[in-house]
Amino acid sequence: MKRLFRTAWTLLSVYYAYMVEYRAELILWVLSGSLPIILMGVWTQAAQGGNFGLTPVDFARYFLAVFLVRQLTVVWAIWDVEKEVIEGKLSNRLLQPLDPVWHHVASHLGERGARIPFTFLLIGLFFLLYPQAFWLPSLGEICLFLLAGVLAFILRFVIQYTFALFAFWTERASAIENFWFLFYLFLSGMIAPLDVFPESVRTVVLFTPFPYLIDFPASILVGLPVNMTRGFLATLGWILLFLVLNRWLWRQGLKQYSGMGA
Repeated sequence: MKRLFRTAWTLLSVYYAYMVEYRAELILWVLSGSLPIILMGVWTQAAQGGNFGLTPVDFARYFLAVFLVRQLTVVWAIWDVEKEVIEGKLSNRLLQPLDPVWHHVASHLGERGARIPFTFLLIGLFFLLYPQAFWLPSLGEICLFLLAGVLAFILRFVIQYTFALFAFWTERASAIENFWFLFYLFLSGMIAPLDVFPESVRTVVLFTPFPYLIDFPASILVGLPVNMTRGFLATLGWILLFLVLNRWLWRQGLKQYSGMGA
């Protein structure tokens, strides 16, 4: 166990140090996820003249929560894995007594540790500019949100890493992610809360993994009504499903890997 913790701590320390070397770039990454803030302005204006079941303040809080969830769950593993496979750089990782996936996990966690302070700084600035949207979630809501957020990150990472493994068969595995992102954009709750969707559409969407990536944790934080049991069980179910597919693709993909470009 000591060796395991020492290895994990070393990986996290190395990748955290690597991330904080690029503070200016990190700020730009945080700002690049500000689409929910833009949509907040659109929906708060629309709520003043329409009947959506949510007030302008509700929309402001929701999209602020979406912004926070997006900062917690951003993933880029597919581009790194694609490059490693195509350029043969995966060969060096395969020689190490450690599954290469843990390098990507540590990279994301290290970046998250460097990103969060800038994220909270922007949230504080938002409340200064729009104080009427300020609210304090209960301790229970915060704990459930953190749990849902962690599971959302795991699900997002496992999905993208699974797509990344198609790099063993195609040079543009990232094209799969780009296609997936279109559905993710509209069905996850990033463009609009699922509460404003027609009932028939919302029923179908809830059987997909998309709502549990953004809408579910964001709704918990702002206190919107959600089915907690269904949400957590569905998230865990999708994680397990993609994990099984991921491990199968990994084993099959290694048989195809030739290390070209190494």
